[in-house]
Amino acid sequence: MDGIIIINKPKGCTSHDIVYKVKKLLNEKVGHTGTLDPMAEGVLPLLIGKGTLCSKYLINHDKKYQVTLKLGIKTDTADSEGKIIEEQEVKEEILEKDNAKKILSFFLGKQEQKPPIYSAIKVNGKKLYEYARKGQQVEIPTRNIEIYSIELIKINKKEKTIEFIVKCSKGTYIRSLCEDIATKLGTIGYMKELKRLEVGIFKIEDSITIEELKEKIEKNEKYIISIEEFFSKKKRIDLDEKMLKKFLNGVKLDYKNLDDIYRIYSQNKFIGIGKVENQSLKRDIILLEYNRKKR
Repeated sequence: MDGIIIINKPKGCTSHDIVYKVKKLLNEKVGHTGTLDPMAEGVLPLLIGKGTLCSKYLINHDKKYQVTLKLGIKTDTADSEGKIIEEQEVKEEILEKDNAKKILSFFLGKQEQKPPIYSAIKVNGKKLYEYARKGQQVEIPTRNIEIYSIELIKINKKEKTIEFIVKCSKGTYIRSLCEDIATKLGTIGYMKELKRLEVGIFKIEDSITIEELKEKIEKNEKYIISIEEFFSKKKRIDLDEKMLKKFLNGVKLDYKNLDDIYRIYSQNKFIGIGKVENQSLKRDIILLEYNRKKR
């Protein structure tokens, strides 16, 4: 069983918890392409079996989130799980629709962002949250990110919250974005809720819960995106038996196609993925099922 399952992670559990549950259900090797905080929910692609070898093609994907920003309160973790460290009055004009839309638009495009202190980024060999937990000061390096779109969804003046949808590049910290938006609005704030709607081509409407996965397994229904399906938009290369044997043995084959990833077939059977670089074709992902058949 090799491929990808799109899980809709609920609030209150870690990405590791989800991996563990799916591993027990399938009795297969399971990995993920990027964690979601326990308080966050939404799209969590899981890589199953040989699908774990696809991780290098997933780590740079853009993401889309639905976010609720709470104004007037600052927490030490920049989210709802942290301790309140500051409170401010939120003026009425801050929560006017036109003002909120104008401020959000300032964050479109390429920019530098400082990650939150409670994050797993390493500085001098230590994770930032390790410094934070010990109350130690450390200089946090900025990183380059890009906000492709940011759309105001709703303002709740009573709760002093702003809900928006943002599409952004890999490495964007939504907690930092929330704090920066609050500052631009002239107040303080934290990320109250977070829902990941998309990771690359994987969308929330195509995801399933752990409970739904259990049902599909019991009913023998399809629930996995095969490696062949994942690379379906890539061109195919057909190899005869002689060339296939060389390919499987790791021999680079002369091939004049453009540099890219290709689906490899032999006798109309999907073998796996190959990569063409400098007019040489080499193997990349070979399906275990095919290898078993050839033994």
